[in-house]
Amino acid sequence: MGRKWWTLIAVSVATFMLLLDITVVNVGLPSIREDLGASFTDLQWVVDAYALSLAALVLSAGSLADRLGRRRVFAAGLGIFSAASLLCALAPDPVFLNLSRALQGVGGAAMFAVSLALIAHEFPAGRERGAAMGVYGATIGGAVAIGPLVGGMLTDSLGWESIFYLNVPVGLAAIVVTSTKLRESRDPNVTRLDWMGVATFSGALFMLVLALLRGNDEGWGSGLIVSLFAGAAALLAAFIAIEHRVSQPMLPLGLFRKPAFIGVQVAAFAISCAMLAQFLYLTLYLQNYLGHTPFESGLRYLPITVAAFVFAPLAGLLLSRLPARVMISAGLAAAGAGLLLMSGITPTSDWTTLLGGFLVAGAGIGLLNPTIADVAVGVVPEQQSGMASGINDTFRQVGIAVGIAAWGAVLIDRGVGKVSELTAGTSAATGDYPRELVEAASSGNLDRAIAAVPSPAHELVADAASQGFLTGLNDILVLGAVLSFAGALLALWLIREREIQRDESGRGLNSADEAAAHATIERPPDSSDADAVDADLVHVWTTALATYPRAAEPGAADGSRQS
Repeated sequence: MGRKWWTLIAVSVATFMLLLDITVVNVGLPSIREDLGASFTDLQWVVDAYALSLAALVLSAGSLADRLGRRRVFAAGLGIFSAASLLCALAPDPVFLNLSRALQGVGGAAMFAVSLALIAHEFPAGRERGAAMGVYGATIGGAVAIGPLVGGMLTDSLGWESIFYLNVPVGLAAIVVTSTKLRESRDPNVTRLDWMGVATFSGALFMLVLALLRGNDEGWGSGLIVSLFAGAAALLAAFIAIEHRVSQPMLPLGLFRKPAFIGVQVAAFAISCAMLAQFLYLTLYLQNYLGHTPFESGLRYLPITVAAFVFAPLAGLLLSRLPARVMISAGLAAAGAGLLLMSGITPTSDWTTLLGGFLVAGAGIGLLNPTIADVAVGVVPEQQSGMASGINDTFRQVGIAVGIAAWGAVLIDRGVGKVSELTAGTSAATGDYPRELVEAASSGNLDRAIAAVPSPAHELVADAASQGFLTGLNDILVLGAVLSFAGALLALWLIREREIQRDESGRGLNSADEAAAHATIERPPDSSDADAVDADLVHVWTTALATYPRAAEPGAADGSRQS
């Protein structure tokens, strides 16, 4: 088998691992809570630790790969990801698990940054590249479609640890293939890494998320929380100052002079924060409140995934026929409408209460992902498209991390108010007990929390805790809808077709074009460099790899856009 096909296999396997690990973790969270005694905040960190490290490092990982070699960094990413997966499976407590998840994000960032560039240099433009991208897209679609089901089956039959154990042998096999079969590539014009930018950006994100996660416990006016918010603001200001001064910034602020570039980042952040960050809390509702098993929960997520798959190709067809701002605005509006349809959950509701919202929101996600991917790289010069794609992915991950922390804080705060109202005059309404009840109801640990009150009040307290959780959940769904609608209006206002660069087919220029054009390939003397990646095929990268649920590769469409 030729070297190029080994490259495709290695990249596809790595991509499958990344996506599967993201999509299966949510359905395993209640089991993790039960086995490790995790708190509500611990469960938030299981997702946030991964998203934070990925968001903070993906841009720098691409620059590091340009310097050290893309194959080398890809193999290192596989090794880190596999080792971290083993540590996750062996975790004796929530802190160890979350630190291991952060390490997973480091490996994921390294793999994420260079995967498509490796394929780009092995397959010349045309039929072969089309076949390679078809296989790659099918791998992505399969991982997204079966992820919740695989996670549910593994958790139900072998335990949540098997979710992470699965990555170890697969990752080791991929490392062997990468080290023995893939070619090396570097950028001959590589520049210094922006280490200060990485440090200040990562620090600001960490302090912001930590403040949001700990605010209810410590008190929003406490010295610790105020200091964390102030520190995050100071580090963010330092980051902006550094990016203005360094010659090769991690995040070129000049790109934000274009309103359309701001608009597409707002859209990426909005859909991730408003919609995708909600899946943690919807999973807690499905499993801890309704009592569904992990596998049953995975089945109930299928409608949103199927809807996204159906509407993603439609978005591909409409890309050359409708203005991008209309497509993005419509997708965000549909996601907002879906969130509103999901809200209004009552104590007697079943999961079918979510079904209409799942379908509408899934359609919005299907419209959004291909369009955001197209515009994100089309609003900048071709030589900056790789950076633009990475920035867009960073905004997606930041949206998830901040959204999980913020919605969790609102859920607990609103739930505490409801519990205090329903238990007024009893011991359950005093001190920190209302918060403990809501967190217990959210994380599936209500029986233990109720045991602390006299038995005659058990029924009252249990009902109050359940209603508190539902009140908080309904409120964050509505607030997510408001954020999604706001993102839709901002995208409609900021994004203009005249700022979007197009290739001959009318589609935005893509990050892999830049990667292929500027890399040097270490090849035998008689081999030739690969051409730039075809823009109609490479949309699968940013469309599929950013967040769950992801849409399949959009279909190509000819013609030019309307203004």
